[in-house]
Formats: sequence, structure tokens, C-alpha cells
Amino acid sequence: MSQTQVTVPDLGGIDEVEVIEITIKIGDTVEEEQEILVLESDKATMEVPAPMAGKVAEILVSVGDKVSSGTPVVVMETAEQPTAKEQPEPEVIKAEPVKTESSAKVEILGPTSSTETEVEIRVPDLGGANEVEIIEFSVQPGEVIDAEESLLVLESDKATMEVPSPESGTVISFSVSIGDKVSEGDVIGKMLVTQSQATDKPVTEIKPVDPSVAIILQSKQEENLPLTASTQGVAEIAIVTSGKVHAGPSVRQLARELGVDLLHVSGSGPRSRIIKEDVQQFVKTKLRQPVVTQSVDVVGSDEDFSKFGPIEHVSLNKIKQVTAKNMVKSWSTIPQVTQFDEADITELEQYRKGPMATMLPDGVKVSPLAFVLKACVIALQKFPQFNSSLNLDGTALITKQYYNLGVAVETSDGLLVPVIKNSDTKSIIDFAKESAELAGKARNKKLPMDGMMGGTFTVSSLGGIGGTAFTPIVSAPQVAILGVSKAGYKPVWNGTEFEPRLMLPLSLSYDHRVVDGAEAARFARYLCQLLSDTRHMLL
Repeated sequence: MSQTQVTVPDLGGIDEVEVIEITIKIGDTVEEEQEILVLESDKATMEVPAPMAGKVAEILVSVGDKVSSGTPVVVMETAEQPTAKEQPEPEVIKAEPVKTESSAKVEILGPTSSTETEVEIRVPDLGGANEVEIIEFSVQPGEVIDAEESLLVLESDKATMEVPSPESGTVISFSVSIGDKVSEGDVIGKMLVTQSQATDKPVTEIKPVDPSVAIILQSKQEENLPLTASTQGVAEIAIVTSGKVHAGPSVRQLARELGVDLLHVSGSGPRSRIIKEDVQQFVKTKLRQPVVTQSVDVVGSDEDFSKFGPIEHVSLNKIKQVTAKNMVKSWSTIPQVTQFDEADITELEQYRKGPMATMLPDGVKVSPLAFVLKACVIALQKFPQFNSSLNLDGTALITKQYYNLGVAVETSDGLLVPVIKNSDTKSIIDFAKESAELAGKARNKKLPMDGMMGGTFTVSSLGGIGGTAFTPIVSAPQVAILGVSKAGYKPVWNGTEFEPRLMLPLSLSYDHRVVDGAEAARFARYLCQLLSDTRHMLL
């Protein structure tokens, strides 16, 4: 028997997805392609299958951990001997906790050597505190760091502490994640020490940070403005924990307090080191900029409903929570208008159910949605402003030369929007096949992480459920979305008499900053013309 590590597959460029379920346990025998754990990002849930059959020897992650492409998650025992290329990475050996004599220090233990040495990083004496939470990583595995540069940040009930590197070297790995609780002596990672000898001596003292908020009072006096970041254009600047910046613990703490990404701040200190004055000046500049965002907090009710009768609390999963925040943000920041129209699809349905049905390949089923998707691409090519996005400050329109249609899909976990890439190259049959395939993957949690990225226009169809019209919410940074309701027969005047015609209700919501009412009406009418006679799609 040999051991092989199972790693997270390619996530399409997405980092730090959360482990929400582990479906195996140590000692289990699993088959190839059997589900071993489930990952969840802000947009999708994805199952990770076993790449080979074998026995679970070790599980390297826990529920709640954040993982990326290539992160080892399981060690399996297999009958076949892996090749040298497939050999698992050396296992991190966890040593027993070691107490130090001085509080708030970090120990790096390893054999003495005059060359590069792989050593363990341990949690120092925390002054009696246990289970201190990790709130931030200042570096990532693979980064070369200098002595005194921060490795990670701990936060207790009383203080925030940075753990600086006592030596220059390369970070090999961290064995902990953001949100993990650590105590004195816990191994938190490994590094390769360079240019100095590893030693058993604790070398660097960590002091609690004393954040300064003088800039807030000063800005309030100078500008006489509310200080919420979301109303001053600072909300778009989030704290980025990756990347390399030169700044001391107190400066980093001040930046966290003010919501400033130090990667965006220019340092004026020695060797371009960022000092407090640089952070304060950065915030002053942002406070003077025009308001571009508003608060997008999802507000519920704090009323005690239990006094009226029995209640039950049902937690929303991550996808529904993120969807709620995105919808609130879109609704509160985009001036949205909905244009309603109806397409006469009588001839389209006669063709779809008649001549077309006899010519389709085996197993292919074409719904009216495929025709709608094809018509949308043609309409977007004629009206390019609907296939665009506003730039950050709203001064320019970014018109995209590619056409990626998002199709809203209802799943047990919430609403997902898979994207059909390069839609301008698809035929009606292609749309039927790909939309059905993506919808199936979304419902079965098999949709790739990048399967919902890059959309330029979205279609939300409720035709299979019913209804006469609705107002879909534009999904920023897109500028329009088409809602499709259930088709029904109506009496339509043909010039001499009323005749029954099959009418398809369309609801086009759009960003009024980009599209005016006349353009929206023309776009909707053009869609109706395309759908009224399939021959129009050949022009």
C-alpha cells in the first residue's frame, strides 16, 4: 500500500472557497469519483470527487476551512505505488506545545544550520489567553519575507497582536486558517530560514497594538461629513491580506480600523515604508471624493415573533445570503426601469413542435428559451449599449466585444446563474444543449467555479412556472436583464377580426444611467420581431 494526497481541483481562478461538508471519515474505503467533500463559494457549491479508489488514511481539512486550487485535503492509501511525480508532499509534523518564558513571543524551532533550514512556527506564550482567533494572514505560502515582517494577526478579547517573522526566509505553508482558534505552543506553519541559523531561542516580542483614530475626528472637523465608509466612497476599498507591504503593526492596525488596503497606499518612510501619516492622508483623499456607493446591509426584523405563537429559525445558506446582499446593492445603487412587451410566437411554436421536432438529433429537446437566447444575442449585437458596463466612477461606458449570456437557474441552495460563453457562436440547438447541461450541473452541485463568471447579459425565465410579468433586478455590473413569463393565447386584432395568437410576455429591466426609455423600447420591440418569425434570425 502507498499513500497519495488528494488535492483541490482547478477552481477557475477562485481562491479560498469554504469547506462546508466532509462526506467521508478516516478508515472509509471509497470508490473512484465518489464524493469526499463539498466546497462553497459566494456563488456556487461544488463537490470534490475522489480521483482514485482507496482507503482514507488522513483528512487534512475541517468544515469551515478555506482552501484553494491544489490544496491537499485528504491522504489516501492505494494499492498502486505512485510515481515520483505523484509522491505526496511531506507531512507536517506537529510537535508538542512548548512554553516560553516571556509573554507575547513567537518561537521558531529547528536544527542549527548555516544553510537554508525548514522550521516550524509556533504560537507564543499568550499571557494566559487560550484559543485566540486568527483574523488575518499578512503573507501567503511561497512569499519571501524579511525579518520583522508580519506573518499573521491574532485577536483576543482584549488586544490585536501581529506575529512578525524573526528571520528572513520563505513561507512554506500555514497549517491554520482565518477564524481558527490557536493556543500557546500550537504549530501554525513552516518556513525556510535563510541567511541565518535556526535556533530554539525565542527572538521576537509581539506587543498589543494601540490603534489611533485621530484621523476620524480630524476629518469630521474639516469636512463636517458623516463618517460611515459606505457613504464616503471608501466602501469599495476592502482590506486585502495578500501582497507585500512595508508597514509596522500600529500602521496595519490603523489601516484595518479605517478599512484601508495598504496595497493602495504609497509609503513615504525609509525604503518606502508606510507610516501613519500616509494612511491618514489616503483616507482624507477618499473622504473628499464624490459619493459613489451606499450602504448595502441586508436589514431584517428584530421583533419578537414568538409572543404571537410558535416560530422556527431557519438559517440561510451562504449562497442565499450573498444573493440577498447583491440584490440589495443592485437595487439601491442602480436606477432601474422595466420595459414590458409581448412577442407573438404563434408561428415559432408551430415550427418548433412541427418541422423542427422531426429534424432534431436524438435526445435533443428545444424549448422556447433557446429561441429567446438566440434572439438576445442578435439584439445585443444591434444595440451594444445593452452589452456593456459603467466604469468605476461612472464617467465612461465599457462596451464588450464578446457575448456571454447568463441563464438564471433555481436550485435547492438558491438562485444560480450559469453563463453560456461565446454565445454569438451558438446555434439554437447549441443553446438548448448547453443551457440544459449547465442547469443540470447547477442543480447537482457539479458546476465549475468559473461557470458563473463573465456574464454580459442575463435571462431569467419563469415560463415553466407561470405568471404574466415581473420586474427582474439588474445584476451589476451588467446593465440589463430580460425576464420571460409564461406564454398564453390572447385575442389579437389582425385588421379585420380578432384571432387567437400565442403571446410571450417579456420584461426588460435596465440601468437608466446607461439606457434611456426609447432605447429600451426599441430593444424590446426588436426582440419581439425576431421571435415573431424565426426567419428574422437568419438575417
